[in-house]
Parts: sequence; C-alpha cells; structure tokens
Amino acid sequence: MQTSDTTTPARPSQTPATERLVIEGGHLLGGEIPVGGSKNAGLMLMAGALLAPGKTVLHNMSVLHDVWTLADAISWLGCPFEYEPDHDPSTPETLVIDASNLHRIEPPEHLVNALRASFYLLGAILGREGLARVGLPGGDAWGARPVNLHLEGLRALGAEVDVAGSVAEARAPRQGLTGGRFRLEPSSVGATVNLLLAAVTARGSSRIENAAREPDVVVLCRMLQAMGARIDGVGSAILEVEGVGGLHPIRFWNAPDRIEAATYMITAALAGRPGDRVRISRFDPEHLGDAFLNAFAETGTPFEIGPGYIDVIPLERMQAVDIVARPYPGFPTDIQAQWTVLMTHAAGPSTVTDPIYPERFQHVPQLNRMNADIEVRGNQAVVRPALLKG
Repeated sequence: MQTSDTTTPARPSQTPATERLVIEGGHLLGGEIPVGGSKNAGLMLMAGALLAPGKTVLHNMSVLHDVWTLADAISWLGCPFEYEPDHDPSTPETLVIDASNLHRIEPPEHLVNALRASFYLLGAILGREGLARVGLPGGDAWGARPVNLHLEGLRALGAEVDVAGSVAEARAPRQGLTGGRFRLEPSSVGATVNLLLAAVTARGSSRIENAAREPDVVVLCRMLQAMGARIDGVGSAILEVEGVGGLHPIRFWNAPDRIEAATYMITAALAGRPGDRVRISRFDPEHLGDAFLNAFAETGTPFEIGPGYIDVIPLERMQAVDIVARPYPGFPTDIQAQWTVLMTHAAGPSTVTDPIYPERFQHVPQLNRMNADIEVRGNQAVVRPALLKG
C-alpha cells in the first residue's frame, strides 16, 4: 500500500509555489463538463473508514490537496492508503484505506493544522479505540470557527473531554461510550459528523438534534448504514443512532460535488455563448438545494434539469438577485463568493449577505482590483454592475 511515497501520482503539495493560472479572458464557453467527486463528503467518508477494521474502497474521490492531507494523517495512524487515479477524466478515482491496524490515536499536529476536516478524526478514533487526541484544527483563513460544539457533544455521549494547549483529548469510559442526547446550537456540519462517528459504536442510543442536513452529511450516513450502523432520520434535523458493536469495511461511491456543480452553472451564465446550452453532467441536481436553484432562476437565466445533469442557457444580461447564506437547504455559504462575481454582470445592484461566516469576503478587494464595484458592510457585500478587467 502506498503511504508517504511521493513519486506517483504527484501530490498537490508538490506544486511549486511559483506556479499560477494564467487566464486569457474574452472567450465564450460551451459544451459539457462532468462534476467531480465531492471534496467535503469525501473527507467525511475517509474519517468514517477508520471505524471498520479492513479495507474500505471509496470511489469517485477527486485528486485534491485536502484529500492527500487527510490521507497522510490517516496513514500516520497506522491505516495505509492506496490512491488509484485513472487518467481517463470520465472515470472517477478510487481511494483504498486499510484500517486493519489503527495503532496510533493522535495524528501529527502539522497535518491537523493544515486541514480543518482533520478534526473529524477525533470522533472516528474515539469511536474505534475509546481514546483520541487531536490538535485543534486550522484550515480556512477566514473567521473564527470554534469547536466547542464538537467537544460538548462528545461529553453528552459519555466521553471525558479535556483540552490541553492546542490538543483535545476525548476518552470513553471503560465500558465504552454510553450514548446521549445533544442539541446543536447553531447547527454545525463538522459537529454533526464528529458526533455521528462517535455515536454509531456507542453502547446505547444517541439523539442529535438540529443536526446538519447537508447532502454531504446524508452521504456519510448512507455509508455508515452500509457499514452496519443504525441511523434513523437521515436527511432531517433529528438523527437517532442506536450504537452497534462494530462496523465492517465496504465499497462505497462518493457523491458528486454540489459546490463544483453550482460553480459551473455560474460560470456558464457568466461566460457561455448567449442562447447556446452548456451542460453540467454527472451529478444530482437535488443536492444543490431549492434556495440556490430559486435564486439562479430569479436571474432570468434559463436552465433545464435532466437525469444527472443541468443545461444552462446563458443570456446577454441577467437580473440582480439578493441572497443570504444559510445552512442547507438554504443558499450555501461556499457559493457566495461565486455569486458575488455573477452579480457584477447583473442589470442592477444586489446584496450578498453571509451571517454564517461574516469575514468571508476576502475575495472582494481582489475583484475590485479587476474593476468590480463592491462595498462590504459588515456581513454584507453590496454589488453594483461593472465590466471586469484583467
């Protein structure tokens, strides 16, 4: 099994710091583009694989820096991986994780600091070994995102949780986690994931209230169910978990990336040839959520949904639409930056409001360098029409 070998395939971390994308504008886009595997869901599935001794095979895993980072952390724990990219872009990549011999309980701090999703390992290792030590996460450079909900939730499931310096330690009683009830306020994807990973092998029943409903969480639940977990309420705000004695490894297909799909829709609306179809394929349009699809429809840009695809028919000019980022099924915060760009091409002023991560507007000064007319007021950006320049 390949672990720390950096020969093939080349890892994103090996990319020279001076490498850059050079984009020549003014070219209209067309044709069809398939959507890759979900990064966010894929990272959750990787953590979930640690709960089952043996080899878990994950299909549709995109080749991304974050995936490599978490794979390296998992490998350090004693669970080697093999990444099998297929150079045919129409064939998804496969990641094999061998969790037969998880013998460490603390991933390296530098890997945890590099990727916030590494904190999922706290719930996974706790659920598997009864003891986990994981450094407090790093990750995105915008906004404070504390992990108190993760820690309080694990305590509600029967764990003893302490934080010493920059490391969180969670310890189950000798007989294992007892399970429990916890309400997330506010709803949190990361905390939902960590509580699920710990609860599925607890001795008793657990109830997670105000759980995240994102499609990524649903995909994780489906994988855990396939591994033998007992979870009710999947896709709702209340998850009921009946702990089982152990899980078994499986072969599982990761979901397509809904953020990537939405980004391609926005790109088509911005740069497609007016009147010509641009097809975004190989994904589930329902994963986009009604809020995004309704906002996109309000711009006046026609689109048609088919089985596993969306056709976007660009217009010469679109209508301005105000959006507010909300947890799923609301408008995704991960798409507000792309929406900000879209609104620079609208027929009038609009607002983009993000109460989830109010500091997530670091793209605005760079867009203004490109001749955008955007003003940030607290957690809101006011976008006025402008012709962008390189």
